Amino acid sequence: MGFLRKHLYWIFLFGLVAGLISAPSPQTARTRLADGFDQPVGKPDGEGYYRSRGFRPNYHMGDDWNGIEGGNSDLGKPVYSTANGIVVLARDMRMGWGNLVIIRHTFLEDQKLKTVDSVYAHLNEIMVRENQQVVRGQQVGTIGTNRGMYTAHLHFEIRKNIYIGYNQRGFAKDYSNYYSPIAFIEARRKLPGAGRSALVQINTFDMGRGQPPSGVDSLRTAQNNRGNSRVSSPSPSPKKSSNFRVNRFEDSF
Repeated sequence: MGFLRKHLYWIFLFGLVAGLISAPSPQTARTRLADGFDQPVGKPDGEGYYRSRGFRPNYHMGDDWNGIEGGNSDLGKPVYSTANGIVVLARDMRMGWGNLVIIRHTFLEDQKLKTVDSVYAHLNEIMVRENQQVVRGQQVGTIGTNRGMYTAHLHFEIRKNIYIGYNQRGFAKDYSNYYSPIAFIEARRKLPGAGRSALVQINTFDMGRGQPPSGVDSLRTAQNNRGNSRVSSPSPSPKKSSNFRVNRFEDSF
């Protein structure tokens, strides 16, 4: 008993250090490997939708998906995770983005682990929260108009660079940082690694000042959105146009 009292401090210190060493880094998380990628609407192949605009380097860094009936006919329709992954951003970023979800995916290709981010913008509702694990085909939100700024559609990106986040300035707008989503998915409909998991980096975005705090529960955001922009009473629609423009590179963040 006397020995215990005498060495209690050192025993406690040893236990604390051992715990810190064995604890996982707060900058990493374990997530299920993506075993394939599907389209984010009309799962799994985009049925009932068409791409009104595709990927174009230095101009439009993703695909815009619209319902084939046109206009705001797809407002409130489901948006799905393209693959297994972990949600690294789920907030109302306002400006040109509106409600924004970014999911990080790790997958095996050529016997190497690779990581990409999928981006879902202008959502009417966010239905996931940051650090949540999601699986391919899980609903993450609904198609929106960003408070009437655009005709209802989903802006969807696949990024090689996991440091871009919401602010694309300072990153080359080309194939060095982005994939063409349609080409990326078509080449990776089925992948090895089903049932396996891997560590992936998280908290890689520089959110800057004046952005929503990381502690904000994105599910609460979704509840607020339901109160403010239900499908039955959406935000006012913009003037009808067959060729609407979405260019976040001119937005001032």
